[in-house]
Amino acid sequence: MSMSGGRGGRERLVVIGGDAAGMSAASQARRMRGPDELEIVAFERGHFSSFSACGIPYWVGGDVPERDRLIARTPEEHRARDIDLRMRTEVTEIDVAGGRVRARDVDSGEESWTSYDKLVIATGARPIRPDMPGADALGVHGVQTLDDGQALLDSLAHTRGRRAVVVGAGYIGVEMAEALIHRGFQVTVVNRGKEPMSPLDPDMGRLVHRAMEGLGITMVNDAEVTKLLTGEDGRVRAVATEDAEYPADIVVFGIGVRPETALARAAGLPLGARGGLLTDLAMRVRGHENIWAGGDCVEVLNLVSGQEQYVPLGTHANKHGQVIGSNAGGGYAIFPGVVGTAVSKVCDLEIARTGLREKDAHRVGLQFETVTIESTSRAGYYPGASPMTVKMLAERRTGRLLGVQIVGREGAAKRVDIAAVALTAQMTVEQMTALDLGYAPPFSPVWDPVLVAARKATAKVRAR
Repeated sequence: MSMSGGRGGRERLVVIGGDAAGMSAASQARRMRGPDELEIVAFERGHFSSFSACGIPYWVGGDVPERDRLIARTPEEHRARDIDLRMRTEVTEIDVAGGRVRARDVDSGEESWTSYDKLVIATGARPIRPDMPGADALGVHGVQTLDDGQALLDSLAHTRGRRAVVVGAGYIGVEMAEALIHRGFQVTVVNRGKEPMSPLDPDMGRLVHRAMEGLGITMVNDAEVTKLLTGEDGRVRAVATEDAEYPADIVVFGIGVRPETALARAAGLPLGARGGLLTDLAMRVRGHENIWAGGDCVEVLNLVSGQEQYVPLGTHANKHGQVIGSNAGGGYAIFPGVVGTAVSKVCDLEIARTGLREKDAHRVGLQFETVTIESTSRAGYYPGASPMTVKMLAERRTGRLLGVQIVGREGAAKRVDIAAVALTAQMTVEQMTALDLGYAPPFSPVWDPVLVAARKATAKVRAR
């Protein structure tokens, strides 16, 4: 066991986690202060730094031809900027009172303590793996890191059968199902919800269900996986629910992730209801002046519900990193919160949501009206116009916008950004109807679909 030191009066910033939040923080802190003032040491237990986990399904499906395209910045590029990034090194303990972390070289097992003046926790998330028989069998995969993606691709290449089962139908589950279809597998998705895409209300999820079946994916809803059956060779051979078995040569778990906060918990740092670290507006861990946290290991404020929420997305992780790096580097920045915007796709069907679903609004005690409209992506007479469904939630009496969900073809998903801005500005649906949005027949009807929904919602709120 060794202890590193000898800084010659410089401050030391230690970063745990070498992906989006951690390395954005390190890079921003380096922009703020040079290496003669601030030493930066970062630890990453995996093989890769600064990679796009969001791109993994598209790499597995073949849309992205090679893994390295998903790497935004290599360890060598970070080191060239005077960031001492130590790969394949796992932090095993945070000593808050002593201002130091213990790290272990994954390959050699050698351990050492590194002291810090300022600490950034960016430990990310881990895929949820249910505790059930067969969950660790050969051919069973989670998808969180580039290592996971590589392991899945290797498995796909060496699997004789062509039957795949995806467990879960959130963003990752749906995207992985499409990727496996592209790889020539027969795909069954087993989902415990009423419809796929739990981030949507079930009536909108039904539209996704139809599109998945149109791709040749078999959807099994309202089904809970109880165990995975394995063959004598130790490989998975089927996924079992209470009343059925689905043959499988490959199984991919896409049932979400949990914050990777075991280190923080052991160090006595404050965690929220979902197990994520709790921070203030400057992304400092609550109650700790010199410790920050960001990315998939934190909970964030939902600006619509007013409650803490766990929303693991790369957009937030990068913003957190910028805020943390500015503050750790001696500047000032805040992260006010999120409205819950996300987009995805199944083949050419685009899926988008922002704000609250019906059950979210019920949970926080909001009374609301909902409207659903059918429109088109362009002027109806213009070539390529395709149908689009927009669902909108507005608060009863006040008319404040609470949420929007959109399912449609080309041009549908990014329309949700109009609603994301309106939510952030706490606009009413009536105020939205006056928004001066861009119009020409190739881009939208005269009344954009989001504004058609806002008009209908305004009429419904007024009628109450």
